[in-house]
Amino acid sequence: MDARTVIESIRDGHATPAGVAWFAGGLADGTVTDAQAGAFAMAVLLKGISEEARVALTRAMRDSGDVLAWDLPGPVIDKHSTGGVGDSISLLLAPALAECGAFVPMVSGRGLGHTGGTLDKLESIPGYRVDTPEDRLRDLMRQVGCAIVSASSRIAPADKRLYAIRDVTGTVESVDLITASILSKKLAAGLGALVLDVKVGSGAFLPSTAQAQALARALVDTANGAGCRTSALITDMDRPLALTAGNALEVAEVMDTLTGKAPTPRLIDLTCALGGEVLAQCGIAATATEGEGRIRATLDSGAAAERFGRMVAAQGGPADFVTRYASHLPKAPVIRDVPAPRAGTVASIDTHAVGTAVVHLGGGRLKGGDVIDPRVGFSALAEPGAAVGPDAPLAIVHAADDAGAARAIEALQEAYLLGKAPEPRALVQDRIAP
Repeated sequence: MDARTVIESIRDGHATPAGVAWFAGGLADGTVTDAQAGAFAMAVLLKGISEEARVALTRAMRDSGDVLAWDLPGPVIDKHSTGGVGDSISLLLAPALAECGAFVPMVSGRGLGHTGGTLDKLESIPGYRVDTPEDRLRDLMRQVGCAIVSASSRIAPADKRLYAIRDVTGTVESVDLITASILSKKLAAGLGALVLDVKVGSGAFLPSTAQAQALARALVDTANGAGCRTSALITDMDRPLALTAGNALEVAEVMDTLTGKAPTPRLIDLTCALGGEVLAQCGIAATATEGEGRIRATLDSGAAAERFGRMVAAQGGPADFVTRYASHLPKAPVIRDVPAPRAGTVASIDTHAVGTAVVHLGGGRLKGGDVIDPRVGFSALAEPGAAVGPDAPLAIVHAADDAGAARAIEALQEAYLLGKAPEPRALVQDRIAP
């Protein structure tokens, strides 16, 4: 077998599981050139591959590097989100699942485009280390039951190479390649069950319902075909998930929610829904409804907050973070209201524009190598249906300087449309099961 033969078979609509698996191996060992990898990606984008071939590609990309195996007194599970604005669910869900008896080696990512990254949020906590060797990750599982870490270079190297090539060849949008990319890294963590949070709406990478459903179905079928019990929820990203957007600000909102100081209902509801799904998948709960109740109990009792504090301390953060998080998190020097352009009601929010405004404040990366400012972003974001006006701003901006604040105020004003109050949208819009 050779690269040209595999590419031609995909181009002609006859991709085989053996062929795409061989190609994944060639990506990892250098047998395949960059030009051939680009042609492969374009052929898959234009022609697609079968479910059987997608499973084979995912497995081969997973097996191109280290695949963890566990010997723990409970199921090893995780959650993955396709990315959104104000989405800090991982920080609530990992400790809640651990409190329920699961083990959660959560391999997370950084901000991508207009969306925030879990690792960037956690690095706003002084001392928190996301780069964790495998032996230390195993210690964390035994000692804490959960950890949120970055992927090592030895996890799915075939995906790392193909992802970089897709980024510069206009082939990022392939559902088959998105599926293999996400799942190869997740399944390399040795999971027994997985829940997927597939976003839909103005702040999602795939804004239409049809696109989100197609991706969710591909992810669920491929993960189960690869031997990992998986289901997906399609959830609303037509507005920021939380009331904040920005790294340290989102961590503070998570802590307000975990400690009960000022809980955000949407964060709690989605944490419970996703947690219920995966607890049912792994057998800790008999049903998703029972699992939701168990997750909610860990949040209500403060047990999830205590577990989160243990995780932070074990990964290098302050031992007293749960009780003194407000003093530990960095604060922006310029904080001011974002006035509404006129009195009215919030009709809709361009959530992509909100995320982009955070990036331009310094809360994300405009190019590789940019250093994130964890202090910046928005808090107290007005929700759809809210009345705004002279005494009710759209939000509060947190900026590094006056000029940045002024630009962010203008961008947020443009992101909000005032008019008739919208019809309520369900937070969980669909469930995709095997």
